[in-house]
Amino acid sequence: MHYFHWIAGTILALAWFSRIVDAAMGMPSVADVSKPEWDRDVVAAGDSQRVSIIVPARNEEEDIESSLRTLLALDYDNYEVIAVNDRSTDRTGEIMERMARNPQLPGPHFSQRTRAMGRPLLRVIHHRELPAGWLGKTHAMWTATNQANGDWLLFTDADVLFKPDSVRRALAYAEAERADHLVLFPQMIMKRPGEYMMIAFFQTMFVFAHRPWKVADPKARDHIGVGAFNLIRRSVYEAVGTYEALRMEVVDDMKLGKVVKNAGFAQRNVFGSDLISIRWAHGAMGMVDNLTKNSFAVLSFQWWRTLISAFGLAFLNLMPFLGVLLAHGWERLPYALALVSMFLIYLGMSWHSPVPAYYFALHPVSTVLFVYILLRSMFHTLWNGGIIWRGTKYPLEELRKGMV
Repeated sequence: MHYFHWIAGTILALAWFSRIVDAAMGMPSVADVSKPEWDRDVVAAGDSQRVSIIVPARNEEEDIESSLRTLLALDYDNYEVIAVNDRSTDRTGEIMERMARNPQLPGPHFSQRTRAMGRPLLRVIHHRELPAGWLGKTHAMWTATNQANGDWLLFTDADVLFKPDSVRRALAYAEAERADHLVLFPQMIMKRPGEYMMIAFFQTMFVFAHRPWKVADPKARDHIGVGAFNLIRRSVYEAVGTYEALRMEVVDDMKLGKVVKNAGFAQRNVFGSDLISIRWAHGAMGMVDNLTKNSFAVLSFQWWRTLISAFGLAFLNLMPFLGVLLAHGWERLPYALALVSMFLIYLGMSWHSPVPAYYFALHPVSTVLFVYILLRSMFHTLWNGGIIWRGTKYPLEELRKGMV
């Protein structure tokens, strides 16, 4: 046991300490487009670039009106919004049509600049059936891009709230940096302790695994994609095969980032404070339900990989806490170094998100829940022979064949 603690503790200390050092050196290079220097107009070749904003939605009657209303109040002067009603069985399509006919004026919290722009075009597409070999969401986005006329395509979700200057600032950065694909991180709206706890853990693992500061490095394999804000040049979108190449990808947002990066195009990710915001889940168990759908997909629908990942997740995140309690004397030192490094990641994240650093104390609880998510996602997918997403079943065999 004496040697075990020194070996395990040293591995954990090196893993967490190396990541916090890497993050401390790299994170300052990730821009924040909410800062004053990005409050500028976008002009390329004498004219503003047209942006087509694509919003797929299935049974989103609670959120779609609020989301579309913020999109129709952007202060950018050259854009269109294409909303896709993907076989909804609620009032989603009806709300879209009503807003297209009469978007109404924005409220008093919108700027005079926004009011002076006039109303952008809102078009609505209705899908009644889903062709074979497609996921509903990827099919919705693909058909919308076929009707879009923008130089840039912005894929977003039906529950995202935009501030008026969000797209203008993001596009100003993308043009200045000559980026081909830009991800703007959303601010998470959190109202319950369980949401803070789970999102804190998710962000910690995201920093640990995906290294946002490496995304801009063409030599690094790190890539990015976020469903709330994937902005891509139309020419690049077509060059990587459009969403037709990702038609059966459950984690389509990250896979879009992967194919863009692998093709050698310039990819960037940026912070933006509350330029866009989203409430991802209601409570801790809401997070469990949301992530059950795609966690097995992230691991390529491989059971052995999922079991290894569940063990690795538990070892990496629980063992520093257990080691400090179970080890003796100086054997506690490497575990303590791992915990300090972990806490510093929480502290750094608190500067860019509303999650207080003290949620570090609940890290073991969220670890157990995330291990449960991995195993639950695997079990449900294997038991059902596929995933059931928004009322549609997608067979596991087709999902595996369609993976990029």
